[in-house]
Amino acid sequence: MKPLNKILAVSILAIAASSAMAADEIIVTDEGVTEFSFFKPASVRAEVGTTGYGGAISWSANPYVGVTLGYNGGDISWSDDLSINGTKYDLDLDNNLTYLNAEIRPWANWFYMAAGVGYTDNDYGLERRPGTNASFTVDGSRFSNPSGADVRIKGDVSYKNSIAPYVGIGFSPAITNRWGIFGEIGAYYNGNPEVNLRANPEALLAVPPGDDGRTLAEAIRDEEDKIREDNKYEWFPVAKLGVSFRF
Repeated sequence: MKPLNKILAVSILAIAASSAMAADEIIVTDEGVTEFSFFKPASVRAEVGTTGYGGAISWSANPYVGVTLGYNGGDISWSDDLSINGTKYDLDLDNNLTYLNAEIRPWANWFYMAAGVGYTDNDYGLERRPGTNASFTVDGSRFSNPSGADVRIKGDVSYKNSIAPYVGIGFSPAITNRWGIFGEIGAYYNGNPEVNLRANPEALLAVPPGDDGRTLAEAIRDEEDKIREDNKYEWFPVAKLGVSFRF
């Protein structure tokens, strides 16, 4: 919980600093003249997307700068499968993300740029069932299954207890003077994940070496290494939508 405590501490300091800088301002928008009030700098929002579902609180120092602290979790996944070296695995995603972002609005309107950090503890559950198929591939090696063994390959890809930098862009147009909508896309840089793949013991005993001479266990271990070292798995994509309410 230490990383989360640090994020909360930074958020409190940012809110305290922003309150000292905030002031009433008259802002001219496409819809006319509106007032940005020091007494209404806070908002809350509900959101859902690739990082799960959750919510956030935001505090604006002025129309140009704000901070947002939020949490996303749950088992929502943006895809039912994950392709690894041409092989598809069924995907089960468990999200656990706490984040703190600074949001910059260069034109004091609905467009913003976000930069911050996230405390990630995300898990991908992977499963593949070649079953009793006469042949299947792992890491490019083709294996025959003459005995008709029920082949099952399971594993996980996880990003555990890491602080990940984040960049993104978003929009947050107002619907009324209180309610609004927003959308955001971006990415967290997590670094290489922890990876674990394994086949059921029946398959390891029954399936002969593949066409390149590797055993099933060796091919699975090599596929693990490629996932662990592949640059594309260093990034965790973000795409989310939601509604907001300003106090």
